[in-house]
Amino acid sequence: MQVRTLEVPVLGNHTHLVHDGRLALVVDPPRDPSPVEAAAEEAGVEISAVADTHIHNDYVSGALGLARRHGADYLLAAEEAVEFERVGVRDGDVLHYGRLEVEVLATPGHTRHHQSFLVRDADEPAALFSGGSLLHGTVGRTDLVDPRLSHDLARAQWASARRLGALDPRTRLLPTHGFGSFCASTTADGSGSTVGDELAANPALTLDAATFVAELVAGFGPVPSYYHHMAPLNRAGSGRSEPRPGRPVTREEVTDAILSGQWVVDLRTRDRFAAAHVPGSVSVEYSDQFATYVGWLVPWGDDLVLLHDSPADVGSALHDLAAIGIDGPGIHQLAAAAPLPASYRRATWADFREESAPRIVVDVRQRDEYDDAHLPGAHHVPVHEIETRAGALPAGELWVHCRSGYRAGIAASLLHRGGRSVVHVDDSWDRVAELAIPTTGGVAA
Repeated sequence: MQVRTLEVPVLGNHTHLVHDGRLALVVDPPRDPSPVEAAAEEAGVEISAVADTHIHNDYVSGALGLARRHGADYLLAAEEAVEFERVGVRDGDVLHYGRLEVEVLATPGHTRHHQSFLVRDADEPAALFSGGSLLHGTVGRTDLVDPRLSHDLARAQWASARRLGALDPRTRLLPTHGFGSFCASTTADGSGSTVGDELAANPALTLDAATFVAELVAGFGPVPSYYHHMAPLNRAGSGRSEPRPGRPVTREEVTDAILSGQWVVDLRTRDRFAAAHVPGSVSVEYSDQFATYVGWLVPWGDDLVLLHDSPADVGSALHDLAAIGIDGPGIHQLAAAAPLPASYRRATWADFREESAPRIVVDVRQRDEYDDAHLPGAHHVPVHEIETRAGALPAGELWVHCRSGYRAGIAASLLHRGGRSVVHVDDSWDRVAELAIPTTGGVAA
C-alpha cells in the first residue's frame, strides 16, 4: 500500500491518494481534480473509488465530479441527504479495491454523519483517513453544523477519538483538516503521526470527556462567513460542474462597479496598493489566504471585480475562489501607466516607536492573538469586523496592525475606502518585543 498526500494550501487541507500499485482510492479531493489525476497518472494507477469523509463546510468537494470522470465509486455516508447518486456506506461496511481493504468507521463529531476510512493491505500497518475527526494533536471543531449542537457533537467527537485510539498503535493517521483550515479546533501539530503518537499527546485521548468538551468548545474562534454556504453546495453536488471563467471588464465598468457599491478587490502586493490604487477598491494581496478573506468579507452572491497586474496571479486567484464556490468575477488588468491617485502611509514598528504623538492603534488580529499580548489602549477589531465596527473607532489617524501586515493591509484599505486616515503597520509583531515596545494582556477594548 502506498499513500500520496497532496497539500491544498489555499484550503489548509490535505487530499490523499492510496493505492496498491494498480487501483486507487482518493479521500476528500478539492474541486479541481487535476492534481489528483496527475498523481494517479504518475503512479500508474486507476482511480476506482473516491470518498468524502463528510459533507464539507470549508470548500466545494470535487469527489462526485472526480468519481464520474473515472467511472469510480463515490463513497459517502448513507445517512447524508444529497441530491445525487452515490455509494452510501455505513459503519462496519468493508469494500475491496484490488488488494486494498477499506473499512468504514462512523466517527461523528465534526459533523453528525462523519466517517473515517481504515485501509489495510496484507500485513502492512493500516492507514486511517480520519477527515475532520482525529487530527494531529487536535480534533475537528464541532460548531460548524449548528453552534447549538457544539457540546453534543463535542461529546461525540471525544467518543469517536477514543474509538480510533483503540486501533493498532502503528496505524498511520492521515487527516484532511488541521493544516490551516478553520475546520480544525487548533492548528495541527506536525505533518506525520500514528495512532500511538496521538495516545500520548492528543487532548481527546488524554483528557476525560467533561474536561475535553469544555476546553474544546471554549477554544473555538470565528468561522469564515462563506462556510455557511459550502454544505448546501456540496449536498447539491455543485463541484461536478466546471467553474465559470472570469469575465474581462473595462476601466469604465470598474468605476461603475465602485459607484454602485460592488466589491472591487485589488490583488497586487499590499505595498503597491498603499502607494497607489483605484479609489474605492480594497486590498487583498494574492496569497494562500486570498480566497479565505475574499470569501469571508464579500457578501455571498454579490458581484465582484478583481484588479491585477499579473495574468498569472489573477489565474491563481480565480482558481482559488472557485475552490470555495465563487465563480466568474469580473477581471481588469491595470495598465502600467494608468494613474492611480489614492494612497496611504505604511510604517514599521521602528517608525511607531519613534513617533512621539499619541496614536490611535487598531489591532485586527483574532481574539486569542490579542489576549496573548497587545499594545496598551489598542482598539481590538478583528479584520472581518472592520466594516461593521469602523464607526465606533475614535476620530483621528488610525495605526492599523496585525501579526504580519497581511490582514492589516486589508483592514487599512477598508478603513481608507470609508474615508478614514490610516497608517498601515506593515511589519512583524515579533518586532514589538525586539524593540521593547510595551505590551499588555487582557480584555479587548
